[in-house]
Amino acid sequence: MTAQDRIGAGRIAGLGIYGAEDIRQAAAVVDRVTADGIETIRVMFADQHGVLRGKTVVARALCSVFESGLGVPSTLLLKDTSHRTAFAVWNDDMALDDQPLAGAGDVLLAPDPTTFRVLPWSPHSAILICDVLHRPGGPVSVAARSVLSQAMGRLGDAGCSALMGLEVEFQIFDRVDDGLDHAQATMPPAPVTTRNLTQGWQYLTETRYGEVEDLMDALRRASDDMGLAVRSMEIEMGPSQFEFTFDPADPMTQADRAVLFRTLVHEISHRRGLHASFMARPRLPNAAANGWHIHQSLQDQATGRNLFMPDDDGQLTPQASGWIAGLLAHADASCLLTTPTVNGYKRYAPYQLAPNRVQWGTDNRGAMVRALLTPGDPASRIENRVADSTANPYFAFAAQILSGLDGMNRELIAPPETNRPYDDGATALPATLGAAIDAFADSPLYRGALGDGFVDYLVQLKRFEWDRYLSAISEWEHAEYFNLF
Repeated sequence: MTAQDRIGAGRIAGLGIYGAEDIRQAAAVVDRVTADGIETIRVMFADQHGVLRGKTVVARALCSVFESGLGVPSTLLLKDTSHRTAFAVWNDDMALDDQPLAGAGDVLLAPDPTTFRVLPWSPHSAILICDVLHRPGGPVSVAARSVLSQAMGRLGDAGCSALMGLEVEFQIFDRVDDGLDHAQATMPPAPVTTRNLTQGWQYLTETRYGEVEDLMDALRRASDDMGLAVRSMEIEMGPSQFEFTFDPADPMTQADRAVLFRTLVHEISHRRGLHASFMARPRLPNAAANGWHIHQSLQDQATGRNLFMPDDDGQLTPQASGWIAGLLAHADASCLLTTPTVNGYKRYAPYQLAPNRVQWGTDNRGAMVRALLTPGDPASRIENRVADSTANPYFAFAAQILSGLDGMNRELIAPPETNRPYDDGATALPATLGAAIDAFADSPLYRGALGDGFVDYLVQLKRFEWDRYLSAISEWEHAEYFNLF
């Protein structure tokens, strides 16, 4: 029996997850693994934080994974950023999509064969990104790829498709202490000790690039080998800070690229004795904050026309105006999807090329939304600068699509643009994760588009994290009060 026959007769195909072309591609992956002598395959899914989780299988087990899926504990969907389970999994009432999860039972991973990639830094191994299914079949609605698929479906129903572009900032440091002492194995673990690779503060200089060219080449070559479509590698402002940009692509492709790139950077860095971090604002002397700028444009599916490209008069098209207005109208609720950590809200500081107000401007890097719209330019696009580099890309892209589409559907009109993006008279972005959680919980848009189940799920997950933060005794408190009282 051929691999194609086995996969076609398997449970995943029987559930309707794989069509004929998916079955053919999955069989081709199995054949390639055999022909190329690949030994292990990392079968992964992007969790609620955009972190890849899963299991590694040996080559001879791959066909059965395409046939029947791969079981993983459902608690992987229920963990906060400390890897603690934030839900009562031993409660009989614990359920998701009306499917019981009590007892920490399994969900199924169904690999997407189009995501197969050999790992250049570990060429005996490959990776597959999966969709997450309930045991009886059907997608887990809160899973990252499911959420983005729902948003893309709504956009398709409107006769449109989107292109997303990525600019991702991050740091790579020399690792001084691995944090592997027994006392450092806390939950979460103690942060590793680092030092800079470059002194920074020479934005886009050739000299700084030359200092780290070997590392940048390694990341670029690995990205190219994996088909991640890197466009540029840049020296950012801060010490040891870098930025990679990527060719535009459809939202799902770009989200897959983003999680693969983060994994690539972490793993290649670790093998070189380095530590990579995409943390929004590291607590290190003189460190700069890391933003993630989401470029987005909208195409008419019938004609391929860029609906954001202005006419000769340079005025906003109705679609661009509505999209911008939608991003602004839902900015506070969307922050939970674009700025998902306690730390990220400390990036919203004035005069730091990060937004802190709900405004838009033409080619204005201080505004939340930066419009790059030129008559006759098919690359006309809108850039949302609110996200940071910890964002789950599937959730962040879904937020852009649902917010912008709502503005378009309601024929909202963008307010006047600003030349003073840090003007105190404008509406402020949420100041804390707690405020963003409340805004998201109360959002009719997200409850209507993604369902009460998803909203309540994410709210509980993030409140668990927020409550842990509030209960922790900070260094500031200790310094302020320990000697005084």
